[in-house]
Amino acid sequence: MKVLQVGAEVFPLIKTGGLADVMDALPQALRAQGADVRLLLPGLPAILDAVLHAKCVKRIGPVFGAGQVKLLLGQTPFSQLPVYVIDAPFLFRRDGGPYQDRNGAEWPDNLQRFGLLGWVAAQLAQGELVADWAPDVLHAHDWHAAMSCAYLHAHPGGDVASVFTVHNLAYQGLFPSADCALLGLSSRYMSPSSLEFHGQVSFMKAGLKFADRVTTVSPTYAREMATPEFGAGLEGVIRGRGGEVSGILNGIDTLVWNPATDSALAQRYSADQLQGKALCKAALQARFGLTPDPEAPLLAQVSRLASQKGLDLLLSVVPEIVRMGGQLVVQGTGDPALEAAFRKAESAHPGRVGVRLKYDETGAHRTIAGADMMLMPSRFEPCGLTQMYGLRYGSVPIVRRVGGLADTVRDAGSVVDFKSDGNGFVFDQPQAQQLQDTIARAFAAYRQPQAWSLLMRSGMQQDLSWDGPARQYMMLYERVSSEKRATEFRETD
Repeated sequence: MKVLQVGAEVFPLIKTGGLADVMDALPQALRAQGADVRLLLPGLPAILDAVLHAKCVKRIGPVFGAGQVKLLLGQTPFSQLPVYVIDAPFLFRRDGGPYQDRNGAEWPDNLQRFGLLGWVAAQLAQGELVADWAPDVLHAHDWHAAMSCAYLHAHPGGDVASVFTVHNLAYQGLFPSADCALLGLSSRYMSPSSLEFHGQVSFMKAGLKFADRVTTVSPTYAREMATPEFGAGLEGVIRGRGGEVSGILNGIDTLVWNPATDSALAQRYSADQLQGKALCKAALQARFGLTPDPEAPLLAQVSRLASQKGLDLLLSVVPEIVRMGGQLVVQGTGDPALEAAFRKAESAHPGRVGVRLKYDETGAHRTIAGADMMLMPSRFEPCGLTQMYGLRYGSVPIVRRVGGLADTVRDAGSVVDFKSDGNGFVFDQPQAQQLQDTIARAFAAYRQPQAWSLLMRSGMQQDLSWDGPARQYMMLYERVSSEKRATEFRETD
């Protein structure tokens, strides 16, 4: 089974969220299952600088206003996976992030930038760019790669099948309708039955409409996406695909995320040898300027600071966390208003609340290892990886019952009604009082060492690896590829 994985970022070369982790770990897990996997990435500076042994395999020429475009083939630096890179200096070689400039403004030519990514993916999949390799399945990740499904649809032929994965439906890749002509598609694609979405062009809709199969990153989110509450206006399109939409829960890279071998930690530890976690907690308190207090339950929030994450609920209960004897650390960056609000909370509660407003991968490992509990009071959460990292590191998650949080965290009840199969604490409604009550339950359990040790070990002993999800993807690839070949045979017979 030959699979082309298409995305805009990959850990550790460039990362803005969980997509990069998936683009790194899933291909490796598929390779372990016997798949012949290659990646396709945009030629962003961090990617071009890191790819090994890159050589030009095709001079594409001037497309999408990009001047001279070349397709390179090299290897990822750590996993040695084959990777195609689109070298389009005018579109990709620039300072700033993959989607925004240094001031946080969207790049004005993102339609061309990610239109090119999708077009090259389709051309490569159909054997138009290189002669010695073509995939059985093109797997496009999120809106940045979604146009590949539309380009395959616009130029049918061949038996390559397409799978499109929604990582977060809230980010859709919307552009002015007048720019549709820049994509080089027939005008019929700018219609409500195609790419048009409330007068705009929607890249996300391209994947939802034209992929042979649509997946998302958890079974619960697959169901939620078909509802008005979570569908972001695309719920009708998703319901229209019926059984062709499914959810496969993400895994985590259990080699990167392993407290027994993690060199970033003040002290390594495991489910059988938990003593080192106390040293990690002390180091975290010192790093965030908190009062040294081994008995205080220490909560952590590690995420983008965005309204999606339910951080308004957390801000509402900070005084109660402190009143109940807890401490809180927050690591992340994002919405300036939320950043200011957490800075204010830090000033109001010195020694009890600590804030670091920056992206820091090593710091994330240290924070998750040192925390007693991970907070994820999300309004929606397609999968969530932080709660899985918390489980892996014995940092008990406190989450809202949505998306992948519902699929990974089992409520432990209360001290008087303790559920031995629990691994965390769960609440249902996005209300500050429910979050506060759930934190209080967690604090009560924390003060019962035997129950807390059971909770920690329950999470640390879970299989959170990519092995199971990779098997599910392989079965999906086999099924959709077989169906595609059968359809092509009937049409040519």
